[in-house]
Amino acid sequence: MKGLYLGEFEELVMLSVAILHGEAYGIAVMDEIKQQTGRSSTISTVHETLIRLEKKGFLESHTGGATNVRGGRKKRFFEVTAYGKKAINETREQRNRMWQQVPKVIWEGGSL
Repeated sequence: MKGLYLGEFEELVMLSVAILHGEAYGIAVMDEIKQQTGRSSTISTVHETLIRLEKKGFLESHTGGATNVRGGRKKRFFEVTAYGKKAINETREQRNRMWQQVPKVIWEGGSL
């Protein structure tokens, strides 16, 4: 899974982009992470992560139209690629395999 590895924050960003489906840009991703996890992040951290994931081939981007609200600047929208979907699925499967191996006694308040 070396080529498909996602760090914890990268995974949150990827999942947020998928949730926002077509409406994922920096601030929206940052807000989605906050809403879903209660975790605050900076816009620069989110942008750096989006760009890194795009360079890895997990995301692709396009620019939307300029708006007066944004002072004439265009939004950069992100979407998950097929390779990115594979990375998210691999990450989920790996975590699920590990969770399934944790002995029940740990969750039932017993000791090993």
